[in-house]
Amino acid sequence: MIFNYHTHTKRCHHALGEDREYVEKAIEGELKVLGISDHAPYLFPKSDYYSAFRMYTDELFEYADSVRSLQKEFAKDIRILLGFELEYYPKFHADEMAFLKQVNPDYCIMGQHFGGNEIGSPYAPTIKSEEMFSAYISQILEGLKTGDFLYLAHPDLAGYHYADEVVEREYRRLCEGAKALHIPLEINLLGLRGNRHYPDRKFFQIAAEVGNEIILGADAHEPKDVCDVLSEKKALQMVNDLGLHLIEKPLI
Repeated sequence: MIFNYHTHTKRCHHALGEDREYVEKAIEGELKVLGISDHAPYLFPKSDYYSAFRMYTDELFEYADSVRSLQKEFAKDIRILLGFELEYYPKFHADEMAFLKQVNPDYCIMGQHFGGNEIGSPYAPTIKSEEMFSAYISQILEGLKTGDFLYLAHPDLAGYHYADEVVEREYRRLCEGAKALHIPLEINLLGLRGNRHYPDRKFFQIAAEVGNEIILGADAHEPKDVCDVLSEKKALQMVNDLGLHLIEKPLI
């Protein structure tokens, strides 16, 4: 890999290491572009709820300042970008984007971990209702149509509880919709190194047939993950086996 847009920080409460360590590992691994895209703080309605897997709203400016500072410090060695991984929740999206634009991010990637609006909604891999699965896919496509997202992270996070014809129909609908919008789909390296249920070969077979553009995302939660050579090799083997259209130049 010469670029990676999927990198987290300890602010999300499930990643380790200092921001600087991620940059240093990226330079050591000869990356040309490192996008840091921690889970965005989210403006939920006033309630007792606050998700435990994203930074707090009052960390927004400190996060941006840290990334921008490293961007300047290491400008001769690597291109660093400020980003966010973000869910699309229709009722909150406009306010959320206005909130994030206070720090002028370089990009956002969609990582749709929940359907609905997260509060009281199931985590995507646990969705078992065919109707909810279809609604989840529709919500992703609606979000991609906003033009606010650079690409779709782990597009195959949900969908393995269903009959083959359901998976085929919904995955194909997602792939065709993403292609029409020129939105790349990510082979997620965290899934590979963690032996998770994704990347799903069935999904990427459909993506190959549809002709989607594919991007690799380290989904780094520790500095060592930024240049995960072993998982990259596994991903490239999938690309070659299925004849996927891999993006080899930085998107931004």
